[in-house]
Amino acid sequence: MIVRFTEPDGSLKEVEANPGDSLMELAKAKGVDGIVAECGGSMVCGTCHVHVAEQWFDRLDPASSMEQDILEFVLYPDPCARLSCQIKLSEQLDGLEIIIPPAQR
Repeated sequence: MIVRFTEPDGSLKEVEANPGDSLMELAKAKGVDGIVAECGGSMVCGTCHVHVAEQWFDRLDPASSMEQDILEFVLYPDPCARLSCQIKLSEQLDGLEIIIPPAQR
């Protein structure tokens, strides 16, 4: 399966993924620019937040209340923002489009 990332500089990076992969871990492993993930996926820092392309947003499992709380404090809020550490990939997400906001530090 493929995930398409638009990096902060506007460049597109397509990476191969496997069902069950964490979006954050995939991005870090494939050298996608802009995913800081200071807490390593513990859902406490918000530096792995991404914007999910609108046409894909409703295909994701809903954000937990804890994730929603973290998203209230990210530097670049968006109605389609999610923490990449909380997105587990599945076959139904083949072709997922992710936009990474500018530097998150």
